[in-house]
Amino acid sequence: MTEPKPRGFLRAAACLAALLLSVPALVANAAEEHGATGVDWQAWTANNQVWNTESLQRGATNFVNYCLGCHSLKYMRYSRMGVDLGIPEARLQDTLIPTNAKPTDYMLSTFPAVEGETWFGKAPPDLSLTARAKGTNYIYQFLKGFYVDASKATGTNNLALDGAAMPAVLSDLEGVKAAVFGEADEAGVRHVERFDQVAAGRMTPEQFDSFVRDTVNFLDYASEPTQVQRRALGIWVVLFLAVFTLFAWLLKREYWKDVH
Repeated sequence: MTEPKPRGFLRAAACLAALLLSVPALVANAAEEHGATGVDWQAWTANNQVWNTESLQRGATNFVNYCLGCHSLKYMRYSRMGVDLGIPEARLQDTLIPTNAKPTDYMLSTFPAVEGETWFGKAPPDLSLTARAKGTNYIYQFLKGFYVDASKATGTNNLALDGAAMPAVLSDLEGVKAAVFGEADEAGVRHVERFDQVAAGRMTPEQFDSFVRDTVNFLDYASEPTQVQRRALGIWVVLFLAVFTLFAWLLKREYWKDVH
């Protein structure tokens, strides 16, 4: 799937603004992996590019294949997603819409809530507003934060959410890793010194990182599909107000010149 041609000044302005805002984050990301006390996982950042249509298309595929089985996006229709992300209707129907579903349907999981409570202790939550409520960095840290923990029912635990009911569903891609913790500090916090790979996954670390970023990017889009247009429009509103303020000041000076 390829990115549709930009439509007017709004898309161009959004891309320029997002690129400028992402530069500091990209620079900081180079040094965020390890801190003075080991793995500084709390500094992991998603570095979202919600204007990147190709990333969103890959993220939509990731979500449908790995998340939709349990989690819903109850405010998002398949048809709206297809239009926003430039996905042809035929490809949308063939690759992203489940059997017996229609393009006008909402992206709802068919997993029964009762079975979710039985298997995991709680029903899998709807993810429509998760990016707005908890932030994209939290989702990124959560998806990359699974490690082996035999004391848990799922056999794994999560750095971002201790005792997470969700199993490591992406372990076939990432592989299985064990977290090696150091001694507790003065505050009683045990930092992760390193990760040891227990079993290899189907992806390299770089490929898995891109997979997670695309998925988080899609969830960010799904939480507010109009945010690219909103931000682009905001640039023109600010420019209009700046020009209007200049003309208002010139008009005021013309009216008051005789008084002074």
